[in-house]
Amino acid sequence: MNVRPKKYLGQHFLIDANIAKNISDAISLEGYHQVLEVGPGTGKLTSHLINKNLDLKVVEIDSESVIYLNENFSNLKNKIIEKDFLKLDFKKIFRGQFAIIGNFPYNISSQILFKIIDNRDLIVESVGMFQQEVAKRICESPGKKSYGILSVLIQAFYKTEYLFNVSKHVFQPTPKVASGVIRLKRKKKFKLNCNEKLFFLIVKTSFQQRRKILRNSLKSFGISLITKEDSIFEKRPEQLNVYDFVELTSIISNDTFSN
Repeated sequence: MNVRPKKYLGQHFLIDANIAKNISDAISLEGYHQVLEVGPGTGKLTSHLINKNLDLKVVEIDSESVIYLNENFSNLKNKIIEKDFLKLDFKKIFRGQFAIIGNFPYNISSQILFKIIDNRDLIVESVGMFQQEVAKRICESPGKKSYGILSVLIQAFYKTEYLFNVSKHVFQPTPKVASGVIRLKRKKKFKLNCNEKLFFLIVKTSFQQRRKILRNSLKSFGISLITKEDSIFEKRPEQLNVYDFVELTSIISNDTFSN
């Protein structure tokens, strides 16, 4: 059967076998053997993954794609999960740690990343294709214009690597933008030395008013006048790396507790 790419699902099927192979070869399989492919579609990437020595499962929300995969990939019997990736309970799928891989739908790419962060105790690695702008933002360094919330939150827990660009002409239908493939490898120390809930809130709040210095953008946290004199509050959020944000979180946490 022919599978029709569906706009409402953000589907752009990869048609270049070499690109698919390069993506599949980017997973390290270091310290894990379980892999979940997100949105396999017609299985261009899947066809390379099933030849590797790993425990592969795929999650696909499109019923047409599920039928196609069942008809064309006998190795995937009982390993196709017809559900919304964002609603998955990973503990019901795998025992222990695993990796995520896929040509991720652009319309939910940020949500996919936040789900990875929320499940960082289980997800040891991720290799994925994103809209190029998003891929570069994730891997961006402090001080750059595109450095933002995703950059800090992902880099707090994962080492980011921008692997290669992907032309928009290797998809059907052709998207309006180019893509980029990145790899996230979880850090050995992926527990922050601060209140993680407060860390997330501070990062998001500061970048929502990124043109302001932190003394002004973080007013809502009720910081004391003495604490505000710390030089870190004279900076703008894009000037801070992950460790600076951890320090900032500790300063605000201690200030709040002392008050």
